[in-house]
Amino acid sequence: MPLPTHFLPTTVVGSYPQPDWLVNRQMLSKVVPRTRMREIWRIPEEFLEQAQDDATVLAIRDMERAGIDIITDGEMRRESYSNRFATALEGLDTDNPGQVKTRSGTMTPVPRVVGKIRRSRPVELRDMQFLRANTDRPAKITLPGPFTMGQQAKNEFYRDDEEMAMDFAEAVNAEARELQKAGADIIQLDEPWLRNDPEAAKRYAVRVINRALQGITVPTVVHLCFGYAAVVPGSTKPTGYSFLPGLAECIAQQISIEAAQPKLDLGVLKELAGKRIMLGVLDLGDDNIEIPELVAERIRAGLKFVAPENLIPAPDCGMKYLARDVAFGKLKALAAGAAIVRREIS
Repeated sequence: MPLPTHFLPTTVVGSYPQPDWLVNRQMLSKVVPRTRMREIWRIPEEFLEQAQDDATVLAIRDMERAGIDIITDGEMRRESYSNRFATALEGLDTDNPGQVKTRSGTMTPVPRVVGKIRRSRPVELRDMQFLRANTDRPAKITLPGPFTMGQQAKNEFYRDDEEMAMDFAEAVNAEARELQKAGADIIQLDEPWLRNDPEAAKRYAVRVINRALQGITVPTVVHLCFGYAAVVPGSTKPTGYSFLPGLAECIAQQISIEAAQPKLDLGVLKELAGKRIMLGVLDLGDDNIEIPELVAERIRAGLKFVAPENLIPAPDCGMKYLARDVAFGKLKALAAGAAIVRREIS
């Protein structure tokens, strides 16, 4: 579908709340699984895909009704933003996980890399086909980024983590090419772990991101954040990114950043002068629904550093852990707040 031509097109980062009849949200609460977590699904295996289809239609319709310009499938089929794709690759042992330290300092189970990483089959292709068949709006699909997948795995095969991340990148690229053919208008890589190891990020993150996006001709996005608000309290989030300026060198046209909850110093956006900015203007750590004027105020703050044609208002992060009525209300406020500023600058 043609992308919006008006200033300040609104979008979502990726996920939308999964219904309680689909997943055990209490079990999912405060967990971002890296290995499979099949026990969260409430639906028997033989009916699960049909139930996920129904939940996806609900998510699409909520985004449309809220007035969002560029939508996703809500990631209804995923246990986390990354594990659906990562655990489908060859070379990973997910049944006997290893452990790595999370960005919050705790240990978490992750796949062990025991052989060469390969993508042997499409993973999100049907997701994209279903999304394309169920909306006339511009559609975005997300993939976990290669750097983040490398950080969320225990390397027991490769010479070093850079070599491993490059094979993750090749797998992502093969998937992204098929998603583009299936009608994706925008493809986004989620790379929240860039700030987990900024030294490694400086060495090779741009190289593996560029490999993952090689040959993709639709607009591409790299998303950074400080972690889901349900998992990482706002009081622990810094007001600046350690690796954001480095992304100026990547080939993605857009950079997506969390800004509302951590009250990000937006002066850093000057470092990304050649990029469009997906700016987080919804605080997902606060269940109170923003009034449109507050959203407009946050958009205006971004416009001090980014031209209107290069600013894309969005939530801070995925909305997976919010109550659905709260998520819907926040998206309505996002659309209304963007409309206020759009009228001011038109």
